[in-house]
Amino acid sequence: MQTATTSTTPTLADAPRQPSAWRPPGLSARWWPVFLRNLLVWRKLAIPSLVGNIAEPLMWLVAFGYGMGALVGQVSVGGAGGDTKVPYILFLASGSICMSAMNAASFEALYSAFSRMHVQKTWDGIMNAPVSLDDVVLAEMLWAAFKALFTVTAILGVMLALGISHSPKLLVAWPVLLFVGIMFSSIALIFNALAKGYDFFTYYFTLVLTPMMFLSGVFFPREQLPPIVRTISDWLPLTNAVELVRPLFMDQWPAHPLRHGLVLVVTTVVAFWVALALTRKRFKA
Repeated sequence: MQTATTSTTPTLADAPRQPSAWRPPGLSARWWPVFLRNLLVWRKLAIPSLVGNIAEPLMWLVAFGYGMGALVGQVSVGGAGGDTKVPYILFLASGSICMSAMNAASFEALYSAFSRMHVQKTWDGIMNAPVSLDDVVLAEMLWAAFKALFTVTAILGVMLALGISHSPKLLVAWPVLLFVGIMFSSIALIFNALAKGYDFFTYYFTLVLTPMMFLSGVFFPREQLPPIVRTISDWLPLTNAVELVRPLFMDQWPAHPLRHGLVLVVTTVVAFWVALALTRKRFKA
């Protein structure tokens, strides 16, 4: 009499399923030691880093603010209370500080993060401890935002010393600029996850950041742009950052804070999620 036997050969259906790279972020407080590690390393180079981060924006401010400002005089800026005439250096300062937050966060989340991730293999070493990749990416994003905040704080101090603006509402601009750093560090981490080498970042700076600098109202009012270009400009992350910060320099409140704030929040959430998913794919995590 034959007896039934049960096959023990594993099948494809029995294999463990790889979790989706697009799953929700699994975050914990373990991002803090990674952040602290970056801070302790950076302390040795804090002064050169500060000089490098604020030298270029201050040169832009002095050269264009005082040089071109003497030719332009005042520019008209639309706000909640209608058009207002402001000195060109104030117009430029309120836009360039957003640009500085963007650049500082982008440089840190690209070149420095890529070095730690790919060249130095620092991320691999950290993940040998009970720290997940999600926490490492979050720490890198917040660290880049901190570097941006450090930069804009120094620039704000110089602007106050030069008497460009003494508005009490600059206290509100400070946390807004922190969030601008968070947003652009999240965007930069997308390109960090895709990069095979440092040269790849040239595409991001040339095709993304540079056009945004000139279309977001940093150097001249966006009313000068053609209607179609201005419509596109309305939804650029840097444009909405400038629209929030510039009125605060003028001692006014933004005309549409909810709209601009919502654009920044949605951009940040989507960018961080995409950056995390692409980084998981890179690490096959």
